[in-house]
Amino acid sequence: MHIPDGYLSPATAVVMYGAAAPFWYQAVGKVKEVLKSRAAPFVAVFAAFCFVIQMLNIPVPGGTTAHAVGSVLMAIVLGPWAAVIGGSTALIIQAFFFGDGGITAIGANCFNMAIAMPFVGYAVYRLLAGRLPSVRRRTIAAAIGAYIGVNVAALLTALELGLQPVFWSEGGKALYNPYGLGVTIPAMMTVHLTIIGIAEAAVTGAAIAYLARRHSEIFEDGWAAKGKSLALGKMGWALVGILGALVIATPLGLIGTGSADFEWAAEQLKGMVGYVPSGLSSMGTVWRFAPLPDYTLPTLGANSGFLEQSLAYILSAVVGVSLLFVVFFATRIILNRRANRNAT
Repeated sequence: MHIPDGYLSPATAVVMYGAAAPFWYQAVGKVKEVLKSRAAPFVAVFAAFCFVIQMLNIPVPGGTTAHAVGSVLMAIVLGPWAAVIGGSTALIIQAFFFGDGGITAIGANCFNMAIAMPFVGYAVYRLLAGRLPSVRRRTIAAAIGAYIGVNVAALLTALELGLQPVFWSEGGKALYNPYGLGVTIPAMMTVHLTIIGIAEAAVTGAAIAYLARRHSEIFEDGWAAKGKSLALGKMGWALVGILGALVIATPLGLIGTGSADFEWAAEQLKGMVGYVPSGLSSMGTVWRFAPLPDYTLPTLGANSGFLEQSLAYILSAVVGVSLLFVVFFATRIILNRRANRNAT
């Protein structure tokens, strides 16, 4: 679901940045107090979870791969505005440091996976869970919310991609993504309505079931805003341990071979449609400075062994998770210094 550079026209990219910007602005204001408190590690942990789970590619029919997202889980635990901040930060780091998702497509990718998905999933969860849900009801509501949320994100991605050849073609050839709605919607929705939707529901439901049984206090209204810390105590270390286990398990994402749908390189796309769209070709090289492109080391060749690839993949996960913690801890320090300066 990470749209690369070149698959969306500049006009579409600008529109999607414009669509995401008001949510980013509101989210910063609404989550500022949480980020200033000792609950900042809480946001970092769940943003890191979103980052890592997206590295666990799942093989799907047709020789491609897809992945879960995790933003509905974050919305249920921290609220949808925190999910906007955490999910968007993870996606931005993926784009700049790992080349996963385009720089020009950050607005679209964030709108799909870090705005629409958590808000829709959270709304469904709240509707189904009710005011005083049991663990079972909370778990089922979370799973259904995650399933619907990820499919809404997939549909939005399909629409954005599928509209490109409708509006931006020249001489009978598409300038950007060459596949219309008749291809993008079935391709995206078939995979997400079946395999990925179920995976997203399973991951979210299992996580909520664990938290509801072991740490039900986090579902109290305003828990994070009260400043209770995830960094201390059994709960904090348990979640950090789970995150560490997922980092070590990330090489499982290498089992799925092939690129995800609509994330093909230019030469691969040429072999599929017979040409490289000119706009895609020019915009596809906007960002060449990702230190760990495709979650690997630039020095590793295509014929490197699974062990070398696995170690590079784990290193990428460690770097990504570390960057997220640095961002949120730095944000906390800056906000608190400003608050102290204003108080004096």
